[in-house]
Amino acid sequence: MTEPTGWNALLRDQIEWHWEHHVRPRFAGLTDEEYLWEPAPGSWSVRPRGTGAAPMQLGAGEMTWDVEIPEPEPAPVTTIAWRLGHVIVGVLGMRNASHFGRDPVTERTHTYAATAAEALAQLEAEYATWVAGVTALGDDGLQRPCGPAEGPFAEYPMSALVLHIHRELIHHLSEVCLLRDLYQHTHATTGASA
Repeated sequence: MTEPTGWNALLRDQIEWHWEHHVRPRFAGLTDEEYLWEPAPGSWSVRPRGTGAAPMQLGAGEMTWDVEIPEPEPAPVTTIAWRLGHVIVGVLGMRNASHFGRDPVTERTHTYAATAAEALAQLEAEYATWVAGVTALGDDGLQRPCGPAEGPFAEYPMSALVLHIHRELIHHLSEVCLLRDLYQHTHATTGASA
């Protein structure tokens, strides 16, 4: 393995290693049943329009994303579909739009995926846009301010945003892996006859 050099390469290596060796292999074979499985009563998810379980349902298409603002305490448990929607839009999509030329998107304007395959395709596209954008920054671009899109963090360097987004990706995508583990352990068939 070639050791990355420069801060940009080091930051990309951090997330690319996690993506290639932890996340993507664990997402292989994700079924629609797992994608929409509700691990606890009152879970928030992605649902057909008009069937949401939360006070608000956001989204532009046939599927909407459950949410409440401000979030209740404790917050409801969320499904894999909900978490992937959050990563696709709130973590990557909005930042890709603000910094790397993606069309504008918000939780209200996004078309949420009805299937696991569609959600993973959306995730792949946003991730690829993010990595290409970070790569294009080079080391010098990591030092420039984030700008007004980041609100009170406008003066922070882009490196701070990259670190934050990578932390969010590692955190939320690991949660998806845990939900897959829970699903597989609670829905396992033993093969034994009754």
